[in-house]
Amino acid sequence: MRQYPILFLIISSCLLFSSCAVKTVDGLAKTEKASEHFHAPYFSDSNKDYIYKASIAVYGRDFGGIFIAKKVNDTLYRAAFTTEFGNKLFDFEITDDSFKVKYILDELNKKIVVNTLKRDFMLLLKQQHEVVAGYEDDKNSVLKCKDGKRYNYLFTDKATGQLQKLVNATKSKEKTIITYTAKNDILAQNIVIDHKNLQLRIELNYIE
Repeated sequence: MRQYPILFLIISSCLLFSSCAVKTVDGLAKTEKASEHFHAPYFSDSNKDYIYKASIAVYGRDFGGIFIAKKVNDTLYRAAFTTEFGNKLFDFEITDDSFKVKYILDELNKKIVVNTLKRDFMLLLKQQHEVVAGYEDDKNSVLKCKDGKRYNYLFTDKATGQLQKLVNATKSKEKTIITYTAKNDILAQNIVIDHKNLQLRIELNYIE
């Protein structure tokens, strides 16, 4: 009889942990990780200016214009967003572990917006990912990568090897999803950054 409370606690704990697990890899089979690191292919050429037609929807406001990302050196990126008439909306300096606001429009200069843009563009431009686990289904290979207190789940198409999606999540909840439509192995034609719990969405379409 005295064993029943212990058994109840064990069952309750199992249910609790399973209900709190992130849903990103539900139904996927766990695999051996192929390597310790994954190098993101997009935005990796320091000789190229990456220019996109951009739209940002943030808390009921819509901004349209041109987004430009430039890899300055092995660790530093410059990311800027201007209107089509050349008026600057923001200008950031970004590395894997630092973020500096060079300029931001007053309408966007709110703590929650700046912090969200910071995380979004650090995710978008992050090159090196530390792999901690691997998963797969019939169509996708998925790498679980450590990112501070969170994880990035990187989905690549098995047939093409192209990166299609990045899911940034805590241990229990998805937070940010970046989807890519690849032009080729090293260039994304279309990028959408969406949030599960914030009114902020970014869409980028590559300009030839």
